[in-house]
Amino acid sequence: MDGKLTQLAGIASQKDKQAAYSQLLHATLAHPDPARDTVTLVTNVVTDDRVGIVVGRQVITELVNALKDGAVSDANIRKTLIEETLAILQPRLVSFEEQAASLRYQLADILEAEEDWSEAARVLMGISLDSGHRLIADEDKLRVYIRIVRLLLEEEDSVQAETYYNRAALHIHSTQDRELQLAFKLCQARIMDYSRKFLEAAMRYNELSWIGELDEEERSQALSAAVTCAVLAPAGPPRSRVLAALCRDERTAQLPNHTILSKMFLDRILRPAEIQGFEATLKPHQLAKIAQSSNDRLAAAAAANDETSEPGASKRTGPSTVLDRAVLEHNLLACSKIYNNITFSGLGALLDLAPSAAETMARKMIEQGRLRGWIDQVDRLIWFEEEEHEAQGKAGGLGDVDQHMEDTGAPLTKQWDAQIQLTAASVESIVQQLVQKGLVPNVPVTA
Repeated sequence: MDGKLTQLAGIASQKDKQAAYSQLLHATLAHPDPARDTVTLVTNVVTDDRVGIVVGRQVITELVNALKDGAVSDANIRKTLIEETLAILQPRLVSFEEQAASLRYQLADILEAEEDWSEAARVLMGISLDSGHRLIADEDKLRVYIRIVRLLLEEEDSVQAETYYNRAALHIHSTQDRELQLAFKLCQARIMDYSRKFLEAAMRYNELSWIGELDEEERSQALSAAVTCAVLAPAGPPRSRVLAALCRDERTAQLPNHTILSKMFLDRILRPAEIQGFEATLKPHQLAKIAQSSNDRLAAAAAANDETSEPGASKRTGPSTVLDRAVLEHNLLACSKIYNNITFSGLGALLDLAPSAAETMARKMIEQGRLRGWIDQVDRLIWFEEEEHEAQGKAGGLGDVDQHMEDTGAPLTKQWDAQIQLTAASVESIVQQLVQKGLVPNVPVTA
């Protein structure tokens, strides 16, 4: 091989030299084990100044096309050839930038087929998309960035994936390719999911579940992911709206997580046994441990020094996982629908938390506007308040109901009267809708 290369380098005519190198390249690739001789040939055309940059580029381009067309059938040999060629081109990357990019695309395909997600992403990251030596369309940049994000998310590297997602967001306006747009939306939902922005992720997944271009299985997976993220989202009015939208969707009745979805929507307290089945369906990042906050540490110190707590009171000072936090916050919100007030120890017993930890969680939710109420630390009571638009009759989306309440001077009596009026008005509205749809006969009432 060395003698042939020396002979070819001495050819004076560039045209004849290029033809001779091309013939030698194809003959080398036809061997059963072409790796060693091909690497020697590539080293010669790249590093030997007698070959010339024009001939060198042409030979490397032919090698790239031959590998792409399957001239080397063995995947391991093809992978080795690409890796060795990239290593040889690296010192002179400016002269062979386009050829190196094509080789990286091929190597990423091989690594992705081997499910080596992180290495495939690393190979694509090595492509210079902002180089001034060649013009790359924004749509092509977008396609590469989305592919990198998808590979990093498969490896659950959400931090680096978010970096490339932000780069993709700068170019999403440049494409009309529907497939690329849907891939970007899916990456957006998954990034929010991995970043524990579960409320936003639930809304994005729900939007994807209605897109007709996706397969039925993909839409079902998106809907299931929307339900999971909605359950894990922080308790409060925004989550209640998402839960209401999902509960109205007839497709959710077929999902395995429909039971916990409906219980959360109806503000029912969840028991530990009901959580175990749902926990088995979660992904590792959704089961991540959460660090103890400063408030939890203060609650732990208060629990240790609390002499008023009952003997059997829990010593747990806060949630330990994302799911644990979501369930505790939901149960606290459900308590506000059942009780007018509750003691610290009573709430702690219901949530399986130390009384001081239960107070801390309630205070945090009240501060963030996710729970309406106030805390009486003298009597160690939490008082819950209810807005009119949060009453039970409005949860089903039946519309506003005009209310005319008699002023009795007793706030709790007024609240009780309002609940009775809203319940009666909601029942009347449901009956009217059933009559309009012909589901029940319209029987006149006789005195």
